[in-house]
Amino acid sequence: MNHAKWIAHFTRNRLDQPEPDWAAPMSIPREMFVLLVKSIEQFRLGDGGGPASLIAWDAERFRGRTDEMCRIVDAWFAEEAEHARLLGCAVKRFGGRHITSHWSFTAFCLCRRWLGVRFELQVLLLTELVSTAYYRVLREHSPDLPLADMCALILRDEAGHVSFHRERLADDGRSSLGLRGAFWQAQFWVLGHAAATMLWVNHGPCLTAIGGSRSEYFGEVQRQLRRFIMSLDRMTDSLSERRYAAVPSAPALGVMRRKIG
Repeated sequence: MNHAKWIAHFTRNRLDQPEPDWAAPMSIPREMFVLLVKSIEQFRLGDGGGPASLIAWDAERFRGRTDEMCRIVDAWFAEEAEHARLLGCAVKRFGGRHITSHWSFTAFCLCRRWLGVRFELQVLLLTELVSTAYYRVLREHSPDLPLADMCALILRDEAGHVSFHRERLADDGRSSLGLRGAFWQAQFWVLGHAAATMLWVNHGPCLTAIGGSRSEYFGEVQRQLRRFIMSLDRMTDSLSERRYAAVPSAPALGVMRRKIG
């Protein structure tokens, strides 16, 4: 895995963070406003508003692999904390509350903590993918320009996070090919739709109120899941080919042995 690339990516992102114009005039119909504020309040808690770190009981198994990986994970969660700050600005703009607990967030954290870092990383990846669908629908139908600008900033970061996870899995040799790969892909789809359904239960009323729809949201979820799996397979194949090409052939090994001898 190219650690230097990801350290540079997160450093560059930190320096390129235009702030939405939170003081811009606002005019949102009352029937939209209440549901919109409730959704943003909850999303602030879930998207970086909680523990900004890996919290699985064996998290250091991944985070502590190398000093570079430790820096990358910390930078990734620093961006998640920045998302919480942006969402907090939106909450303040709309006169909402900074909530500190919600039943779905509590369940989410318990799963992350007790099922191990490998599962936690997958849960976080799936959360990035279904959140991308949420932010896309929210940006498309947003009745407020600063809110739409906020969504654009977060979507840019989420794309980078998803790419990081793709490279991480490809580097580990993860693929959806073969029997083992088919099982992995099946559970990925099932858990992805479970995460998407949980998000819709909490935020569907808001997306519907501003002009979105269930079919639009779940269509975007399926597109994100499908695109991730396909791109992961391409990256895994590419890495395998490069590794295979780097291994000397049998005749070449014979020549090398004769030269050494």
